[in-house]
Amino acid sequence: MRASPASRRSVPAGDPLSVRVRPAQPGDPVRIGPYRIVGRLGSGGMGTVHAALDPTGLRVAVKLIHPAQAADPEFRARFRREVELSRRVTGPSLVPLLSADPEAALPWLATSYVPGPTLNEHVAAHGPLTGGSLYAFATGTATALAAIHAANVIHRDLKPQNVILAPAGPMILDFGIARALDGTSVTRTGSMTGTPGWISPEHYRNGTTAAAGDIFTWGALIAYAATGRLPFGSGAPDVVAFRIMSEPADLEGIPEGLRRVLEKALAKGADERGTADAAAEKCAKLLAAQTTQVVDAGLEPTRVGNLVATGWQMPPIPDPSWHLPPAHTGKRTVATVLVAAAVVGALTGGGLVFLPKETTGDAPAAAPGTNIVPTPAHTSPQPSATPARAGGSGALVIGGSPSLATWHQARPAQGQGEHDVARAVLHDTGTIWHEGIEVAPKTVTFHEPRKEVYLSYSLTGVEAVRLYTETEIASSICLTLRDVVRRLHPDLPYRKYVLVNESPGSTTRVAWDDDFMANSRCRSAADQETTSVPDTWQPNDDGQAAAMVPSTDLTEIRVADQAARKIIARSNSMQQTLGTVRTLSGRDISVGFDPAGSATYVWSNYNMWSRDEVDVWAAMAAGEACRALVRQRKDSGTAWPYVHYAVAEIAASRYQVVRSGTATTASECPA
Repeated sequence: MRASPASRRSVPAGDPLSVRVRPAQPGDPVRIGPYRIVGRLGSGGMGTVHAALDPTGLRVAVKLIHPAQAADPEFRARFRREVELSRRVTGPSLVPLLSADPEAALPWLATSYVPGPTLNEHVAAHGPLTGGSLYAFATGTATALAAIHAANVIHRDLKPQNVILAPAGPMILDFGIARALDGTSVTRTGSMTGTPGWISPEHYRNGTTAAAGDIFTWGALIAYAATGRLPFGSGAPDVVAFRIMSEPADLEGIPEGLRRVLEKALAKGADERGTADAAAEKCAKLLAAQTTQVVDAGLEPTRVGNLVATGWQMPPIPDPSWHLPPAHTGKRTVATVLVAAAVVGALTGGGLVFLPKETTGDAPAAAPGTNIVPTPAHTSPQPSATPARAGGSGALVIGGSPSLATWHQARPAQGQGEHDVARAVLHDTGTIWHEGIEVAPKTVTFHEPRKEVYLSYSLTGVEAVRLYTETEIASSICLTLRDVVRRLHPDLPYRKYVLVNESPGSTTRVAWDDDFMANSRCRSAADQETTSVPDTWQPNDDGQAAAMVPSTDLTEIRVADQAARKIIARSNSMQQTLGTVRTLSGRDISVGFDPAGSATYVWSNYNMWSRDEVDVWAAMAAGEACRALVRQRKDSGTAWPYVHYAVAEIAASRYQVVRSGTATTASECPA
């Protein structure tokens, strides 16, 4: 199972947890189904992956869906589909599904635990794969893909973060957006499945998803494993998309035999790529040439799985046993059932979050089918006159700038409001991801006398991306705190956020601080020092790129879906005017959001219109987008941040913004 993003921490001597396991957070369950929770493997926009033990002591990974997604019938349908497809697919280099309950109050699924780094983690730490390990990786992943396709399933999200380099060989993870070839997948209108940069040319052009698309992303995956380079380079998603559709992959330095296999897999035409079975067979022959096989007479030839294990050479990883956390002492309020969740609204920094309420005695009965027991919650003591973190010391510092001393004096969350803040900040920070970088949020603490909220985190990966990532962390926590504190818990005294960077290999330091109440645009300190706010908003490539990244915010998804449906319907009603030769769908027209620019983007990849026809269509789409923003702002007030709109045309050879503006009133929207 994938931990999204997978988090690592240094392990001191005697640490009973594996290097991939972080301690459980307040409010985490102690049991899910038959599994005892040990800690966390990671958290993302859709759910949290917990480290757990089954009744026999077997290590497992349990994905528990966030309450916000569990409350969405469409998401439940997708999760139910994920479970069904995971049960359908078995084979070498695939992580087996052990059990699941998609109908629980909070749906979950459990898989075997797979130790080891993801491919992108390994490449960042050790460089590309070479020799027998490279051919074993290519053979194992192609064989797994063949098994997936044999079960009439398409993976649709093959990328370095979804492959674990386990001690015995590579393991493919995550069927979250997989699709059955019987066409019964569940997707939303106007969305693009997959990860930008790891999508086939035909999916970019017209939304086609088929086994050939998996072959293409497999070829890109092997090229990355062999070189450590993204085969179509980096940059804004639309720029990478153009390269994928129009330019050859960068295969420089890949051994000749394997390069020929990848050239076929990365062909622009889907029917030119061949099958996963054929690719696996060719890679197995290349692997066999690397590994001398001695087979006694009368014995079966070496199976592919054994061949992969023979050629697989990975650096050893510390992987100690897992043990249940020791029992806690002190004043506790023990809850034995799941308490009804409380909604924390549409967090601009990263989606809706539902947070558990504290209990102070008898808990209400759990929802039918619930088998999730939360961790004991702290009672809420009166605020201390001298708050201190564990290990902190010294006189309370009230004045001056935030420092490591004031951070050490900050305390863990107390009371419902602070717990809501901590959970929201950890959730939203955990959704930040960039190629070559890993964000691991650690703790959220509170310095009440200074009115400061502290987030500690670590960053690992490409040095050049770290400063940009810190800027994004600052923007995310600012947006989250403005929403949760100002709108849901206005009684809380906090005004400032402080970021503490605890990255391994560097000195712990205070990275950023800012007043999130006063910073209405929630830009980071670095942005404020170097960038002035423009008087007039203009659409740009970065905004379009951000809009193309699928949202996890349920309000954004709903607004985008409604707007996309209306624009598609009106486009089809204008076929004669536009000269459209076929009925358009969500494959042709999409809607997305750019949080940094407070903008909504509408774009079409239908490239059969003339220039005049594009102008007519863009005027209609701009009007619908403008009115959608006005309606939502009327319903949500200041909580709805989007005020600008842009309409663009995207084709294989061009990208152009056709119409843009600011949504003020419905009467001022384009007709």
